[in-house]
Amino acid sequence: MTPTTNRAERFAVGSVLWAGDRCWTVVSARPHQGRWLLRFAGVDDRTQAESLHGVVLEGEPLGPLPHDEHWVHELIGAALVDRTGARLGRVVAVEANPASDLLVLEDGALVPVAFVVDERVEERPGVVVVDVPAGLLDVNRPGGTAE
Repeated sequence: MTPTTNRAERFAVGSVLWAGDRCWTVVSARPHQGRWLLRFAGVDDRTQAESLHGVVLEGEPLGPLPHDEHWVHELIGAALVDRTGARLGRVVAVEANPASDLLVLEDGALVPVAFVVDERVEERPGVVVVDVPAGLLDVNRPGGTAE
């Protein structure tokens, strides 16, 4: 399975993952080439395992995130502002990127998530505060050029 979480404890033995109203208990797990190989209670052969191909599994909430992490759904649709409160755009997507995930703004500009100010998004619902270097948005907009 390809995880969409960075919380490996989701796959610990005894963890419960859900597909709709059906739960699956992890009986063994190990990382393998950027994915996880999981075995679930009651899934005893390859045919049963293959029937789970493509199924989206969800876990129970693990409690609050660390202070410098955010849920993607909290970011999408949010107004992006700088420390002075000046509006820079609206976040329409978050793109995975090896160096730092990227906030995609409505005009196509890209802002690395690493520039999100270390404050909880839920303290200002619908607003993401960033501290970007001068000129970053000018070069990161489609058609933008460095001076």
